[in-house]
Amino acid sequence: MISTRSQGVALAGATALISGVAVYVNANGVAAYGDATAYTTVKNAMAAMLILAAFLAARPAGARLTRPARARQWWGLAFVAIFGGAVPFVLFFQGLASTASTQAAFVHKTLIVWVALLAVVALKERLSWWHLGAIGLLVLAQWGLAGDVGLVADRGTMLVAAATLMWAVEVVVSKRLLRGMTPWTLSITRMVGGSVALLAWSGATSSLGNVIPSTADQWAWVAVTGALLAGYVLTWHQALARAQAVDVTAVLVLGALVTAALAGAGAPELPWLLMLAAGGLVFLLPTRRRVPT
Repeated sequence: MISTRSQGVALAGATALISGVAVYVNANGVAAYGDATAYTTVKNAMAAMLILAAFLAARPAGARLTRPARARQWWGLAFVAIFGGAVPFVLFFQGLASTASTQAAFVHKTLIVWVALLAVVALKERLSWWHLGAIGLLVLAQWGLAGDVGLVADRGTMLVAAATLMWAVEVVVSKRLLRGMTPWTLSITRMVGGSVALLAWSGATSSLGNVIPSTADQWAWVAVTGALLAGYVLTWHQALARAQAVDVTAVLVLGALVTAALAGAGAPELPWLLMLAAGGLVFLLPTRRRVPT
């Protein structure tokens, strides 16, 4: 029988596959839309509607929502919506517009480091020396794939770093919430609540008119990337409910292999891709250590 952790890691692998495709597709989607913040707002709103539709379709099979029983859970869900599904998206895309894309990509990929640190402290998750070494391989491989990037603390980089830290805290908060709530509850909260916040932000900045797609091409990109985001969020929360936060986050890094394949990576990237695969393999292997829930 497949263990709960193995199920979680497998779902994280599906999330990584979706993420790898989404990174490649989003680059074209943003270019077609023009306004990055408006693009992510409508894309997230599309994902929210698709997740709601998926929930309604899955209800006969047992999908359900959990009503928060304590004030701490209400605050946790509010954090997931605002600082997981809204604010960091604005920060990330604004940062991406004002700094080198390779630098922004590398800063974002350090997510595994911050999740590992927070998970050990806040969730009491256990890491072996093998896992610490694997995290080192993942970070080094990302650095190599970014082209030996040299970090510069400009405004754009700081915005991307702030978004990355928010997402890291969101992972830990989500994992704690999943001890008493269903993954569907978090997925719907993150995307529906986050989309409402993004639309409110657009209204407050008088840019709501830019959110609605104006061409068939824009509608097509929003539909495709919204579907990818919906799949990402759904599989991510299902994975997080079954395995350690650090395990599923590490497996997520393997999405870079998919992006590299779609982008036609050549021989210069091969050593770094192999290093990335080796680091992720450690987290894919079965383990007998106790996993806190």
